Amino acid sequence: MNPACLSPLLTSLFPPGVVAAELRKAADSALLLAGEASHLVRAFPKRIQEFAAGRLCARRALTELGFSDFPLSVTTDRRPQWPHPIIGSITHTHGFTGAVVAERRQFRAIGVDGEAVGSVSPELWPHICTPAEAAWLDALSEADRSKFSALIFSAKEAFYKCQYGITGQWLEFHDVALAFHSSDLQAGSFSVRSLKGIRLLERETLPMIGRFQFHDGLVVTGMVIEKV
Repeated sequence: MNPACLSPLLTSLFPPGVVAAELRKAADSALLLAGEASHLVRAFPKRIQEFAAGRLCARRALTELGFSDFPLSVTTDRRPQWPHPIIGSITHTHGFTGAVVAERRQFRAIGVDGEAVGSVSPELWPHICTPAEAAWLDALSEADRSKFSALIFSAKEAFYKCQYGITGQWLEFHDVALAFHSSDLQAGSFSVRSLKGIRLLERETLPMIGRFQFHDGLVVTGMVIEKV
C-alpha cells in the first residue's frame, strides 16, 4: 500500500486543478515499480530512499488524475517521465517529500520545493542571494535569518523547476531576484524578476508570482504557469 497521502499544505500553494501528495517518513524501496527500480542499480542508499519517496508521492497524486500505478521512469536530464497529458514536480528535504501534478491542457509548467528551516547557513548566502537579498537577511534577527534564508533558496528552486519545464535552461541563483508579499511573512506570495536574459522571457512576462508557507519547521514554495 502506498503510504503517501494527499497534501493540503502543498495544495494551498496552487490554483484549483493541481493535485499534491506528501510523505513524512522513510520510503520503502520495495514499493517501487519495476520501471522505476531499474534506474537505481548503482545508486547509494540515500538516493534510493529519496527516489522511492518521490515516486510514491507522485503516484499517489497521479491516481487522482486517473493514472493508477503509473511507473515514473527517468528522462535523459534526470527528471521524472510524466504521462504525456500531465506535468509535475517533486521535492525532497529532511523529513518531507512532496509531489504536485496537473493536466497539461490547463497548465504549461509547475514547480514545487520544500526546505527545512535552518538548512541554509550564512556561508551559503553569497551563492544563493543577490546583494539586496543578503542585506535583507543581515538586518533580521538570528531566528528570522534561519527562516528566510530557507525561503529564498526554496522560492528560487520552485521558480527554476517551473521555468525549466518550458525552456530546458539551467539557471544560477543570481540570475533572478525575489520580492516577498505578506503582512507577517508566515505565508504569502513572492515575485520573481530576471537579472539577466533568460529564455523564459521569450514566452512569458516577468515578474512571475509564486506562493509560500511555513509549517512545522518547513517552508514550502510553489509556482505554476497557466495556459491562456
